[in-house]
Amino acid sequence: MSLKGDVSSDFDLNPDVTAPQRRLTPAGVLIGISAKTETVLLTKRSARLKHHPGQIAFPGGRQDPTDATPVDAALREAQEEIGLPPAIVDVLGTLPHHQTVTNYHVTPVVGLINADFDHIAEAGEVSEIFEVPLSHLLDLNNYRVEGRHWQGRKRYYYTVPFGPYYIWGATGRMLRGLAERVA
Repeated sequence: MSLKGDVSSDFDLNPDVTAPQRRLTPAGVLIGISAKTETVLLTKRSARLKHHPGQIAFPGGRQDPTDATPVDAALREAQEEIGLPPAIVDVLGTLPHHQTVTNYHVTPVVGLINADFDHIAEAGEVSEIFEVPLSHLLDLNNYRVEGRHWQGRKRYYYTVPFGPYYIWGATGRMLRGLAERVA
């Protein structure tokens, strides 16, 4: 099933900023939905990482030469980062590609997790694995547009806070895209 529509971007809410012409690296992230608990698995990135330390993210990453597709990359990375066996994930489809300010062409992969598994955080990349109710993420009223100064100007982005977790940026935008399609 394809959930595709328009491509999204970290520049969506910033019409005065033109995305630079650049070569984008293919990547895949997994929006993993637990069939049992109706929650979405998210991670908190390690504070030791060079890029986006401590931010909330989906498991996933760049497409390696051994990955035939971004879906393969998302499933491989989810196994490496959080211990999720690909065999228990039913891929439902993909959302529109998302272009990031860090030069990635991300394919969000929506997958149903059909069995329990031991969450094992890869310490070099993930400091925490947690779950957010799908109902919270699908409710468009839970999203806000916020902004902060970046590269000399105010940059706006979507947020969808949950408890102590500040979900924003590319992750917030992709979740908002999912919520818009379900609505």
